[in-house]
Amino acid sequence: MNEIFLDTETTGLSLKENHRIVEIACIETKDLVPTKNFFHKLINPGRDVPEEAVKIHGFTGKFLKDKDKFEKIADELINFIAGRKIIIHNAPFDLGFINHELKLIKKNEIKKDNVIDTLEIARGKYPGASNSLDGLCKRFNIDLSRRVKHNAILDCELLREVYINLLDVKEPKLFFNEKDEGSTNEVERDNSKYCKKIIKPTPEELIRHKNFLKNELKKNFY
Repeated sequence: MNEIFLDTETTGLSLKENHRIVEIACIETKDLVPTKNFFHKLINPGRDVPEEAVKIHGFTGKFLKDKDKFEKIADELINFIAGRKIIIHNAPFDLGFINHELKLIKKNEIKKDNVIDTLEIARGKYPGASNSLDGLCKRFNIDLSRRVKHNAILDCELLREVYINLLDVKEPKLFFNEKDEGSTNEVERDNSKYCKKIIKPTPEELIRHKNFLKNELKKNFY
């Protein structure tokens, strides 16, 4: 099963105050390796965007006015995530907003069965610590230099890296079995063409290296 990393940006935090989605992004991966298939839409929320929200994601009501409303992109979103494992940071928030939008247009809500909440995983591993996406990126030394504003597509990319670290697995490599015949995935590579060349140092080089370690490096005792 392929995975979908999903994130949204909204006009605010509360559905009770009629806040709506302004951006939604999904990145598809296979075994946590990006397939280069993604879904990304800016959405006209049909209401004003408070200044507090603009400071976070940068999308003003004027900028979003000519974008499609959620009902126009709903079927495309549903088809993109269908049958896939969905990975979200703070899933009740994003899923709550998406399901609210789907309910407004009388479409079936997304079930929680296939949803993984990385915030829940992080809280289990690091109780009492900062488990925001920013906090986890800092914990795992993930580059945040591009995150000037909150951005759904970038946050999906960051979340993928966070999730890999939460699982304590190495970054997936782009090598696949030769059995994967007929695959059209652009990131796949032929394992049989990969090789390493081992170069052994000469006796003279070993002596020079030994002398360097002995004479040139300062001892560092504490």
